[in-house]
Amino acid sequence: MFPQDAVFFYAQTDAYAEFSNFAPYGVALEGAWWPTVEHYFQAQKFADQTYREKIRRVGKPKEAKALGMTRHLPLRPDWEEVKDGIMLEAVRTKFMTHEKLAELLLSTGERMIAENAPMDAYWGIGPDGTGLNKLGKMLMAVREELRKGRPHRRDNLTPA
Repeated sequence: MFPQDAVFFYAQTDAYAEFSNFAPYGVALEGAWWPTVEHYFQAQKFADQTYREKIRRVGKPKEAKALGMTRHLPLRPDWEEVKDGIMLEAVRTKFMTHEKLAELLLSTGERMIAENAPMDAYWGIGPDGTGLNKLGKMLMAVREELRKGRPHRRDNLTPA
């Protein structure tokens, strides 16, 4: 099903763990510094700015994900339409911000990249390997962008 040389990532102890949205590489987006892509992505689910800021300030990406999973607040009405674009922008920004990560991503050459997330068949490959692997595909797209010349960052913030 997967090429023999495919790049799999998921847990922080895996090779290529840096590709995970939980990896400790911050991004500057929406006028703020976010500790991880996971923090940013989870916050974008909500229109409430106070709740977004609460997510941004939690210590660990696991906590950010838990806050993002709440349904005590409604998801923004356009979430299903915008979530892929939000993720792509965050992933792109992560690899443009951290040169070491860009080099690691480029080092994968033409290899397929797959998030080996057993419980996520949307962003990852799911329990049986047939998931959509949206995050892996985004990483491959960003890798191609980097090959063609670094895209311009739209936000020049540094960590606070």
